[in-house]
Amino acid sequence: MQVRAATVEDARAIETIRVHGWRVAYRNVFPPEELDALPIDETRWSRRIAEPPDGWGIFVADDDYNVIGFACTGPSRDERGVGELYAIYVEPSSWSTGAGRALIERAEHELAERYDQATLWVLEDNPRARGFYERAGWTSDGGRKAEERLGVRAPEVRYRKRLSRSRSC
Repeated sequence: MQVRAATVEDARAIETIRVHGWRVAYRNVFPPEELDALPIDETRWSRRIAEPPDGWGIFVADDDYNVIGFACTGPSRDERGVGELYAIYVEPSSWSTGAGRALIERAEHELAERYDQATLWVLEDNPRARGFYERAGWTSDGGRKAEERLGVRAPEVRYRKRLSRSRSC
């Protein structure tokens, strides 16, 4: 497995992984019929990869045959001078294969090039993801918010990690 910078050709796989991840991981949070109706529309990823917003990085995990996961990083939406892990998703059929670990290590490495610390937001009711982040050394910093998605106002918690520039990738 390799982790590499995403290309425009990866946009459909990235969006498919995101939608599949939502359908499996958030079934207890959002209405199943809404999750099942989520469209796969790669256009926003195509644009973001072709012309990334300032400071963004988009990476994919590739198992030599297919893209099986992705991560997206950039400047924090909440705090100046802090990085953020915006998204990390692995195709559910590839969970527990090491793809998530490889992606988060690459994301942390990229963030550490520009920031001393980073944050991420995760649904409060997502124990699998929260455990994953905690095993990777991220800790809840007390930040909370709730945005409406798919007709549900779902609480999120913010995690934070101090980054090290000596990390190798």
